[in-house]
Amino acid sequence: MARVLIVDDEVDIRQAVAEVLADEGYVVASARDGAEGLAQARAFHPQVVLLDLMMPGMSGWEFRRRQKDDPDLSEIPVVVLSALGRDGLVDAAGYLQKPFDLDDLLSAVRRHAAA
Repeated sequence: MARVLIVDDEVDIRQAVAEVLADEGYVVASARDGAEGLAQARAFHPQVVLLDLMMPGMSGWEFRRRQKDDPDLSEIPVVVLSALGRDGLVDAAGYLQKPFDLDDLLSAVRRHAAA
């Protein structure tokens, strides 16, 4: 089954999303900020990243900039999970506004993990 990396500073969101995805058969890893997310992406090799934008330390924007500059990570699709409007997006495969519907989340993961 596909591997999904969740990068979000909110523990409750990381845990809830991880549980839902694991129940669907996905292998899940998580990180609490962009720096940890990059390290996890290199070690875990996810098929899709679920990324929050506003995080302390390294933000989601910085994560995405560094991811795109890394040839080993640049092709991994990113679905942004954020309370911000779409104006904050730069080159993401998808976007779900918090709070998001779990069916929409699963649909996005299925679509981008299969790509």
